[in-house]
Amino acid sequence: MQTAWRRWPGQGNQAEGRYAEMSNPSGKRARAVTGHMEHSETLYEHAGGDEALHRLEELFYDEVLADPVLKAQFRERMPTHADHLTWFTAESFGGPDRFTQRVGFQHIIDIHRHLKITDEQRERFVALYLETLDEAGLPGDEPFREAVRSHLEFGSRVAQQNSRAETDADLHPIRNVPRWNWPD
Repeated sequence: MQTAWRRWPGQGNQAEGRYAEMSNPSGKRARAVTGHMEHSETLYEHAGGDEALHRLEELFYDEVLADPVLKAQFRERMPTHADHLTWFTAESFGGPDRFTQRVGFQHIIDIHRHLKITDEQRERFVALYLETLDEAGLPGDEPFREAVRSHLEFGSRVAQQNSRAETDADLHPIRNVPRWNWPD
């Protein structure tokens, strides 16, 4: 079943709004993006800024290239990929908007278009990223890990939907880097 994401009207305070997964067989809405607790620092700052996020993305990219489930989607090392991942994550977590300024959101849509990401690949991507957090030395506190987990779940579902889109109308409606925050 294809996942369709839609803005959940009347909800929330994320910069990009709240989104709900609408393909739940029970018909109940499940939140993909949460609100936030009061924290004095952004997720970007808490993670350790550019240095920590770049270390994470480099390690993750190495893992992806060697992973038997994911290497079909990541056939060769692209010289800018880890930088682009770093910029995207940094911006999403409240850091500089380099991804938007230097690359643009359309790039991420184009990169995923027609990849036909399977459920197994999407789930492995999320699991491998979460495993790499420890290797990269990022904070292990539960609020941070939950924020990263929800960011990955949302983003991987958007990428999967866009990878299966036959027409522009099938694409996920998000057209900007989503701003992520602390979980409730």
